[in-house]
Amino acid sequence: MFTGIVEELGEVVAVENLGDSSRFRLRGPVVTEDARHGDSIAVNGVCLTVVDAGDGEFTADVMAETLTRSSLGALAAGSPVNLERPTVLGGRLGGHLVQGHVDGTGVIRERTPGEHWELVRVSLPPELSRYVVEKGSITVDGVSLTVVEAGEEHFTVSLIPTTLDLTTLGRKQPGDPVNLEVDVVAKYVERLLGPGRTVPGGDGGPGRAEAAR
Repeated sequence: MFTGIVEELGEVVAVENLGDSSRFRLRGPVVTEDARHGDSIAVNGVCLTVVDAGDGEFTADVMAETLTRSSLGALAAGSPVNLERPTVLGGRLGGHLVQGHVDGTGVIRERTPGEHWELVRVSLPPELSRYVVEKGSITVDGVSLTVVEAGEEHFTVSLIPTTLDLTTLGRKQPGDPVNLEVDVVAKYVERLLGPGRTVPGGDGGPGRAEAAR
């Protein structure tokens, strides 16, 4: 489990095509200082398992499913990446609960600079729009952000100077893809209150449920 607070702006060192998968070698001195085989590190919001680590670098295998459903397949040597280690139980939750399981990809559509911030509009797959609400949380390339405006096919976020300087979002241009993970709480609520679901308790009879759509 992650929080969407990027620890380090790393870099792809090499990508090895293995046919039905790829092996990534990435540089990240901060996230690898205590990394061991089998640990998890989020790369642009995708939870990857460390194969080996040393000298400020680590390798991770990425399956075809992940390459297809996320923007990792577009990465190449030299690409910057957002890196975050899992949160520690009892530690601060600075962003929101992030699983590192990408729900889909969006595309940067527009950037509007402000005096001390920047408004960014991102396209949103229609099937994900019901999970995105104004002032709710969303993860973009592994960065926990607050939604400013939520539309049926897009949403906007405001980026502060720190986010612009220390993450890939300061470098993304219109047309660039980004990984999206919606708030997992919204998905569980929909599952629990969807059609045919009942609310436990009361007199033991059928409860009332409304579709969370």
